[in-house]
Amino acid sequence: MIDLPPDAGQHMSREIAEAPAVFAASVAQPVVLPDLTNLRAIYTVARGSSDAAANVLAYEFMRETGLPVTSLPPSVFSVGQGVRLAGTAVLVVSQSGASDDLVRSAQGARKAEATVLALTNAPGSPVEAAADCTIRIGAGPELAVPATKSVIGAIAGGMALLSALAPDYARRAEASAQAFAILQDTSLPQSRAILAALLRASHVYVIGRDTGYGAAQELALKLKECCALHAEAYSSSEVLHGPLQLVTNPLLILILDTEQPEVQDSLDTAEQRFRAAGGTVVRLRPSDAGATGLTPAAAAAALLCLTYPLVMQTALALGHDPDHPTTLAKVTQTR
Repeated sequence: MIDLPPDAGQHMSREIAEAPAVFAASVAQPVVLPDLTNLRAIYTVARGSSDAAANVLAYEFMRETGLPVTSLPPSVFSVGQGVRLAGTAVLVVSQSGASDDLVRSAQGARKAEATVLALTNAPGSPVEAAADCTIRIGAGPELAVPATKSVIGAIAGGMALLSALAPDYARRAEASAQAFAILQDTSLPQSRAILAALLRASHVYVIGRDTGYGAAQELALKLKECCALHAEAYSSSEVLHGPLQLVTNPLLILILDTEQPEVQDSLDTAEQRFRAAGGTVVRLRPSDAGATGLTPAAAAAALLCLTYPLVMQTALALGHDPDHPTTLAKVTQTR
């Protein structure tokens, strides 16, 4: 066991605790949009945790606006020559707003005639400078290398943007912010059992559907970067194909349930199949901690708020400092 400094995890712990307040403030921000008349599509550009937040938002935006929303790889702009984007909006999600490939993406998208929307946590960043409009994540300084409160703030900021695009959504977003407040100092009742399962696990599947799939991507990423656990995210609609076979090895399956009625059959089927095959299955819902009345995006954010502490505790128990993963830095420069 590695000897950890006595303050290991202090930043991550504090930032997780701040996440509900960040969510409430970010959802409530007014967003003044440029002219988006005849908008035909929205593209997201992001990496890592920001890309998981963008995936959560894509499902919410498509459901509420009827517009296609999908991601573009930053390399289209940072390595390639870009694509035609007239009549579209490009949402660049970046906590730092400083990664070179995302700066190039914002600049390239604007050159390609897209309306560029920046969702960032760093006022005055290069991404913001290249954008037509900025939505604030509003998380404040984040000192732990793994992003937590800024991911929650990014989802909330995207919800504020959606409220400006689809005014009927604003009331539900506000109600979600009020419901979200219950997560302050609240934990999942099954936390101890999940922690024990994570400490025994060599391989973890994190499964979701719709906005829950984006949350699954983020939780799997956190288990990898903080705990050095092999974790993979799957949609419940895909995991019953080839990936189901891996249950023949010891496997922990975490199912993130946003409690949308339309995804229950898919999640139920995945849970039943994995249990029947002998997997250790845990299904998590926001209502387990008393949070109800959430939009699907807010439910995904709530599931992250509830599982981030488990990641931190697992990392510490395994001898890792979650504030400072040994191979990672806060701003990753890629092309």
